[in-house]
Amino acid sequence: MGFLNEAKHLIKSNIRDYGMYIALFVIMLTFAIMTDGLFISSRNISNLLDSAGYIAVLAVGMTLVIVIRHIDLSVGFVAGFLGAVAAIFLTQMGLSVWIVIPIVLVFGIIIGLFNGFLVAKIGIPSFVATLAGMLIFRGALLNVTESTGTIIVNDDLFNALGNGFIPSLMEVNGLHLLSLIVGLIGIVLYIYSELSNRRNKVKYGFEVISPQIFIFKLVFVSFIIGYITWVLAGYNGFSWTVVIMLLIVVIYHFLTTKTVLGRNIYAVGSNPEAAHLSGINVTKITLIVFGSMGMLAALSGILFTARLQSATTTAGTLFELDAIAAAYVGGVSSAGGVGKVTGAIIGAIVMASLSSGMNLLGVGISYQYMIRGAVLAAAVIFDVMTRKQRA
Repeated sequence: MGFLNEAKHLIKSNIRDYGMYIALFVIMLTFAIMTDGLFISSRNISNLLDSAGYIAVLAVGMTLVIVIRHIDLSVGFVAGFLGAVAAIFLTQMGLSVWIVIPIVLVFGIIIGLFNGFLVAKIGIPSFVATLAGMLIFRGALLNVTESTGTIIVNDDLFNALGNGFIPSLMEVNGLHLLSLIVGLIGIVLYIYSELSNRRNKVKYGFEVISPQIFIFKLVFVSFIIGYITWVLAGYNGFSWTVVIMLLIVVIYHFLTTKTVLGRNIYAVGSNPEAAHLSGINVTKITLIVFGSMGMLAALSGILFTARLQSATTTAGTLFELDAIAAAYVGGVSSAGGVGKVTGAIIGAIVMASLSSGMNLLGVGISYQYMIRGAVLAAAVIFDVMTRKQRA
């Protein structure tokens, strides 16, 4: 099979995985042309990734919730409420950042486990259980912020999570050295991971792509990582938000692809009854996934509060819908059992790119909502069509 024919076959047979990357490339290229290159400037790309950070973190957790055929509508106001709790601990109680962050993350886990308990043990539909949670935590957020309206956070270490950048060490031709090193390490780890996976597939007799396509893939992805690193290094380097987002992706990608827990999560999503009959504890998996979602909601609230350097009465509004949209655009299936955490991040970046590009072009907010809604609808239609083709 020729190079082009094999490439076409791979894209066609893996359209769910590759479609989101193609969509992101087209969106970025279009806005780059329409804004005369302003869209892909170092400053805008850095701001775009930072603005996507707290939604991307939520989207990772939401992807796993949707994979097991549930939904969590409470995460937006859980994030807003726990962000406000973090602000209160820092400002009114004078606690250290190193104490506040673990406490808030534990609160998030407890809230997530309670949602999971209502769904898995009591049998309440997740839509209803988490809708109740959304209302409860919206009220809780208003309650803790009503006296001041806004809680200003002056802790520089905490605020750096949303606005700070990793140290430069030194600059090379105007580029941040440490960011370049981080990008290089990312490329090396990616190549090592791909070579290791290919070796294992060959060892156990699985079909692999041709060496030419494999090398092209390594070069192309390495170029993308290198280009983004170079762009960010030309501004202020990698922000702490981006570093945290990347760590979450690496950890959750490993958990979902390399561990028994990950395989069990997808087994439950594919067929809960069959998973139960095969010995998988479906209740335990549901609790773990909702607990994880609560923890990531807490982290999202921390990032958002740090970015604003304050907690507000409206924090968390529509976060859950943005996370659900990012998960679906990133390739998660409404039927369950299908979806990748890497896709969730790409989905979040796609939605952030749309907002950023339209803002640069001066598109009205009313049209922005309609366009983002159309993109979400297109993603779900795409999911339904691909499932019908497989069937």
